[in-house]
Amino acid sequence: MTDMLSRPGARDGGPHQAPGPAPDAPTKPVVLSAVISAGACLLTGLLTCAAVAVIGWLAATFGGAAGAIRAGASAWLVAHKAGVTLGSGAITIAPLGLTLFLAWCLYRGGKSAARTSAADRTKDLIVLAGTFALVYGLGALIIALLTADGALKVSPPAAFFGAASLAFVAGSIGVLIESGAAEDIVDATPAGLRDAVPAAGAAVLTVIAIASLLYGVLLAIRFSRVTAMLELLDAGVVGSVVLFAICLMLVPNMVMYVVSFLAGPGFQLGVGTTVAPTGVDVGNLPALPLLAAVPADGATPTYLLVLTAVVPLAAGVVAGLVVARRGLADPDSDAWGWDAFALRGGIAALLAGLMLYVLMALSGGSAGPGRMSAVGIPAALPAAGVLAAGMAIGASITAALIAARRPVDDEADAGR
Repeated sequence: MTDMLSRPGARDGGPHQAPGPAPDAPTKPVVLSAVISAGACLLTGLLTCAAVAVIGWLAATFGGAAGAIRAGASAWLVAHKAGVTLGSGAITIAPLGLTLFLAWCLYRGGKSAARTSAADRTKDLIVLAGTFALVYGLGALIIALLTADGALKVSPPAAFFGAASLAFVAGSIGVLIESGAAEDIVDATPAGLRDAVPAAGAAVLTVIAIASLLYGVLLAIRFSRVTAMLELLDAGVVGSVVLFAICLMLVPNMVMYVVSFLAGPGFQLGVGTTVAPTGVDVGNLPALPLLAAVPADGATPTYLLVLTAVVPLAAGVVAGLVVARRGLADPDSDAWGWDAFALRGGIAALLAGLMLYVLMALSGGSAGPGRMSAVGIPAALPAAGVLAAGMAIGASITAALIAARRPVDDEADAGR
């Protein structure tokens, strides 16, 4: 075995075997690795957006290739929450599908940078993640300056901070996992929080899965409206491919809107509109197939009202099961009472509510001038609070009941 650099804080004071490159593989300086990986991520995202825009241009009968490329770059910037102003309207709503794709690219880029640099010391990891985010952010700033033209305006500072923030979060996760530092961070985390994080993730996935299923069912029920919209658009084969790509990028946004609906406050699809369990008032909507699932104006069906109470509790039960399973597997679990498990369930629910709030806040914004200047979830914080409260009840009760019904170790009980 070839000696590896030991990172401060490795368990038991021994060397940490980072899953870096093979001993005979050449390594690059930390800064160079970060620059190359950030540049690769930048080009991957831009080329993907530009390719879709150019395909749309080929199907259109107006515009030019330069305008199509500029449109693709604008979509790339909007995915980083960098507002784009076109004439009298602004587009700030991030297509979460594209944002998640870019985050995945940045995560892979962070892993590649850590692997090629073989960095495993704390200082090197910080420099690597910081340089990676800085280079990516500067690239977005340059793209914003080049994209702005005439009526099309982009905020360079917003482009820089949006892109750098996404690159720092996603890239740092990749760096930490590839270098092995993530394992040390997990080991240094208190047991209660270490169990609450995966439980929170399970609760979030449960809420999103139920919302996705509900959205799919509503879309299937109203499939005739989808076909009517497609006939109205008459986009052709190439145009349909572009329309499919646009809808694919916006599906996560629609799912988060359903999540806010299940929470109670609901969402809006324009100024003065509302889609909530208390009723629907949207009027005429754009001919976008994704919007075919929106209920008609008036009162909402009773089963949707029932789901607003059931979904948070069900997600809480899932979180409680994860907390209990992980907690009971701990060798010291005999010393914990049911109240400790209930507390961990509550912490998991709070973390899940925070995650959902971030996703709901990112899913909205302005989609154009006039009525479309307000789309999304105006009450994202109350919606996340309602979901967190319901999940806390389900998680705390479930974890406490499982802990209270566990077999009692007579010998351990006598020793205490």
